[in-house]
Amino acid sequence: MDESVLRVLTPTVIGILVRRGADFAAAEDAVQDALVEAVRGWPDDPPRDPKGWLVTVAWRKFLDVTRADAARRRREEIVEPEPGPAEDADDTLHLYFLCAHPSLTPASAVALTLRAVGGLTTRQIAQAYLVPEATMAQRISRAKRTVSGVRFNQPGDVATVLRVLYLVFNEGYSGDVDLAAEAIRLTRQLAAQFQHEEVAGLLALMLLHHARRPARTGAGGRLVPLAEQDRGLWDTRLIAEGVDILQAALARDRLGEFQAQAAIAALHADARTAEETDWVQIVEWYDELLRLTGSPVARLNRAVALGEADGPRAGLAALAELDPALPRYAAAAAYLHERAGEPVTAARLYAEAARSAPNLAERDHLTRQAARLNAQLRA
Repeated sequence: MDESVLRVLTPTVIGILVRRGADFAAAEDAVQDALVEAVRGWPDDPPRDPKGWLVTVAWRKFLDVTRADAARRRREEIVEPEPGPAEDADDTLHLYFLCAHPSLTPASAVALTLRAVGGLTTRQIAQAYLVPEATMAQRISRAKRTVSGVRFNQPGDVATVLRVLYLVFNEGYSGDVDLAAEAIRLTRQLAAQFQHEEVAGLLALMLLHHARRPARTGAGGRLVPLAEQDRGLWDTRLIAEGVDILQAALARDRLGEFQAQAAIAALHADARTAEETDWVQIVEWYDELLRLTGSPVARLNRAVALGEADGPRAGLAALAELDPALPRYAAAAAYLHERAGEPVTAARLYAEAARSAPNLAERDHLTRQAARLNAQLRA
């Protein structure tokens, strides 16, 4: 099969789907899924009409996603907009467990569930996993093939479902799709069914982050950094609930990564002002998190916290040990360089960070930071 044919046909097929009523992003995602099938199947069974084949398969995939999204929205419509006490379970959480099938690796199960049940696009999932979109499309396609002939009577494990719910919440909290309340609803259901420290830790983490949501954006959707947020807008009821749940989980002395992250969020929530934040304890909790996960993102966040606890030079030294290709590396470096009294370097790094920002709100914020410093330098 000549893959150049696929490259030539791709924009044409996307255009046809758009004219049929698909928005561009959904059309692009559906065509990519169709291309994965073409790469796999055409060498053995090439179609007589490649363009017609791609249009048919891509349109079918678009309709499948549209129906799944509609079903998810119907489920969301029956819940309160604010996350409240656990309700009677619907079938959504059951679907999460079924997609986390034992025949799949945890990474593939998470990707498949986010795509099939969570309603995220392949691009959004790829961004969450820090991998190219094409790589994630292949991973999801392989997962679909793996489970295509199996009976869904063996649900997956809690750890995989927790990972899915965490990523769904993060996309809803900081991305372009609002899924945060739905993730909290499902995690409440999970906590009602399992006396599991990490389920409690994840629920506490979600509640503590969600409590700050009213203060995260200002006029015109502007992103407001944590240090500048009006803490009077934080939901104290959710904070109190999250802290209570976290303390009960920590008392069982079986620490996991979600409990550690929730402890960091609780320390932020406990500070009446940004200046009162206990950065020393936050660094210690990041050390625990790194012991549990070794996550490069946690290392990046620890470097920023260390810069607050021990000064920006200490933070920059820790940052220098990390891969500059990490998401938000440039933004963290810009902040620390500004605090270290290096506005020229900070302005350059803010502009660099803006170019690779994962969403418009963050891009606008970083662009404004660069412009602010450049204006000060010109004054």
